Amino acid sequence: MIDGLVGGRLYGEAQIRTGQNGKRFVTCKVRAATNDGDTIFVNVIAFDDDVQTALLALSDADSVALSGALTPKVWTDKNGLIKPAVDMVAHKVLVGYRGEG
Repeated sequence: MIDGLVGGRLYGEAQIRTGQNGKRFVTCKVRAATNDGDTIFVNVIAFDDDVQTALLALSDADSVALSGALTPKVWTDKNGLIKPAVDMVAHKVLVGYRGEG
């Protein structure tokens, strides 16, 4: 597990799910740009109530920055090419500073 920060755009809408234990969680996908101009998908799961609320307030293609535990993965696309992906357990949604006044 790697603690990390991911910034990108929401891909689709965040979804509310319920675990076998009856606890609610939220899942979503974030498309993040890589240094070489490609994109990587981050599969996000959130158990924290504040993070869930923030993710559910976003719409498709909204910008988002998340911090949390990252696990690198790979997947195979429809053409048989192996692509990188990342799973994240999100602990925080980061927002721009809003000063008073």
